[in-house]
Amino acid sequence: MKRPIKKVAVIGSGIMGSGIACHFANIGVEVLLLDIVPRELNDVEKAKGLTLNDKIVRNRLVNDSLTASLKSKPSPIYNQKFAERISTGNLDDDLHKIKDVDWIMEVVVERLDIKQQVFEKIEKYRKPGTLITSNTSGIPIKFMNEGRSEDFQQHFAVTHFFNPPRYLKLFEVVPGPNCKQEVTDFLMMYGEKFLGKTSVLAKDTPAFIGNRIGIFGIMSLFHLVKDLDLTIEEVDKLTGPVIGRPKSATFRTVDVVGLDTLVHVANGIYKNCPEDEAHELFKLPDFINKMMENKWLGSKTKQGFYKKVVDNGKSSILSLDLDTLEYTESKKAKFATLELTKTIDKVIDRFKVLVKGKDKAGEFYRKSFAGMFGYVQNRIPEISDELYRIDDAMKAGFGWENGPFEIWDAIGVEKGIELMQAENIPVASWVTEMVESGTKSFYSVKDGAKYYYAIPSKKQEKIPGQDSFIILDNVREAKTIWSNSGASIQHLGNGVLNVEFQSKMNSLGGEVLQAINKGIDLAETEYNAVILGNQAANFSVGANLGMIFMMAVEQEYDELNFSVKYFQDTVMRLRYSSCPTIIAPHGYTFGGACEMSMHADKVIAAAETYIGLVEFGVGVIPGGAGTKEMALRASEGVLKDDVKLNKLRDYFINVAMAKVATSAHEAYDLGFFKEHKDIVVVNKDRQIATAKRHAIQLLEDGYTQPTPKKALVYGQQALGMFLVGTDSLEKGHYASEHDKKIANKLGYVMAGGDLSEPTYVSEQYLLDLEREAFMSLCTERKTLERIEHMLKTGKPLRN
Repeated sequence: MKRPIKKVAVIGSGIMGSGIACHFANIGVEVLLLDIVPRELNDVEKAKGLTLNDKIVRNRLVNDSLTASLKSKPSPIYNQKFAERISTGNLDDDLHKIKDVDWIMEVVVERLDIKQQVFEKIEKYRKPGTLITSNTSGIPIKFMNEGRSEDFQQHFAVTHFFNPPRYLKLFEVVPGPNCKQEVTDFLMMYGEKFLGKTSVLAKDTPAFIGNRIGIFGIMSLFHLVKDLDLTIEEVDKLTGPVIGRPKSATFRTVDVVGLDTLVHVANGIYKNCPEDEAHELFKLPDFINKMMENKWLGSKTKQGFYKKVVDNGKSSILSLDLDTLEYTESKKAKFATLELTKTIDKVIDRFKVLVKGKDKAGEFYRKSFAGMFGYVQNRIPEISDELYRIDDAMKAGFGWENGPFEIWDAIGVEKGIELMQAENIPVASWVTEMVESGTKSFYSVKDGAKYYYAIPSKKQEKIPGQDSFIILDNVREAKTIWSNSGASIQHLGNGVLNVEFQSKMNSLGGEVLQAINKGIDLAETEYNAVILGNQAANFSVGANLGMIFMMAVEQEYDELNFSVKYFQDTVMRLRYSSCPTIIAPHGYTFGGACEMSMHADKVIAAAETYIGLVEFGVGVIPGGAGTKEMALRASEGVLKDDVKLNKLRDYFINVAMAKVATSAHEAYDLGFFKEHKDIVVVNKDRQIATAKRHAIQLLEDGYTQPTPKKALVYGQQALGMFLVGTDSLEKGHYASEHDKKIANKLGYVMAGGDLSEPTYVSEQYLLDLEREAFMSLCTERKTLERIEHMLKTGKPLRN
């Protein structure tokens, strides 16, 4: 079914409606955002003498909501100028405009009567064949489309985004009872390919998949915390990053989301799932009812499970004692079992150790995993026919690194059954049958593809839709042709190699640089092209600071100079090798990783790429060809000198302020990516497959090794401009004396030294100046203090 989406209408401009509108604008779609007309004037409107007939009044609700959304942090939009793709209106004056859209999305308040009124109005103007979906989180479809036309029902489904729509990857698609199969298939494809989501097909059951399992998990912890006499800090310690969950873990997450939201969903499940074997678990414990009465709902009411207090200008976090319901000073939680996992880098390998713990933590994990396994096994086929969809929903909607069935596999299916039996939880017959038939895991990997245990056929079947992805976890073992302790190289087929960083936080030390050079050597001789790509949480935090610090402190300057030169040479090889080089940044791409991105033949960036030259924060200038590259980029193009100098000044300020792009689209504005050369993909899972496709395209188009470039530098003219700027910043107390020193050295390099007139210079000339400035800053005590502070605290020091 070919169905290009050029324009969508979003009905309802609350937090979700505005967020969804922004995300469609992010991907280049025109959006019409509508809301109701206000019933009365506010004080400002009265003072201006406006009436309820004025357009500015009639659109006040929608415009205020969108403005608030665009100002919120983290931003719902990749680049503020994309907001121009959203036009606003109201349901009385502008609903007729929906006749021109391809998809109508209802995001109004969760009340059936109001939704039915909205759908009735929509029917008057909607043209047949237009997609119509609801973002409800639990109202049954059969009630919503009651009395609607046949065409409406054939094109009606639930498309459930998680909040915030830009950042959370889950997109639940729930087809209505009469929805055409082609509509369901289209929505699943569109969510993944265009919106960058994990599309999960769900059934029309209360809370669908994500919230049904997620709320079960939280509610069971509410009961477990009492049974095991744990504090809320202890539960948050046990249910956070150690098991691959977000830092906010359990109680902090509830504070952020809002206790009332959680209670609303839990009550809905309690009311609508009387047959659920865990029915009583969804009943709210007394302490939750008391918190609701007290309006302790979390961040929005300034207190929930945690409360921030300020005393004599010092802020501290208090936590709620669930027995006394009084706030007490937060206590650090410690468990012997967690100490055992400190040396285990991969989260998936920790579960086996955690359930063997001899302390209260071990008991907690045995009980909570037993409960979770017992619950998810019984949700098939109720909420999903395939087990992998449950894992997908939990990973994409709740930020879990591993889904429940993946965790069960990691512990061992039989061991999981033992944990359940110890808690008197019955094992589902399909699980017993699976084990008895000799299948020992829910998942397996064959020929680079992931398979899951399909209950109807009683055998492992390939998870559909993988062909547009290259998942490194599935190919690493079979395709690795070279590796060292910090990186490995995989042959992805068609002569395309991938260099995967595997160091701590993917920092760029000697081993990673060796692997990049080895990859280019191989691509230039036996293979064809090289990609720098990984699928860790972040692409790379930049150069190995610890190594630089050790050399500088021990005054091993020859060695440090050699290391910086080796880094520069490696980065320059990315540009001047005889094979195509492609880089696939995502997440944090700082310092040296940003420098690499600016030198590859092509960047295939994930939309969520946070990239910048952040070296100023540790008291140095970019020393891996980044300063050189910003000077070169400022001088490119057929522009007048004053325009080029302005561009040079902007780039200088960006580096001196260590500016980081908050999305790949913002990276174009900051000069890190180039329009018409570098591209952005919305779905990170497609990144490496897309990079491979572009590598093959470059080869087919007849790739030739680039010729060296010259940069036009302005010498004293630019230097004067920089020095005046840094001087006034210091005088106005915006910069310390050391800040000024670093900025002046940066200015010296970007000006090309103190040449008396504009001159064309080689890249090597600028690289030598850059390295010299970097080295001299490494001899400064204040720079070393900054590096040490960053290594110890992870935060920059201003000294």
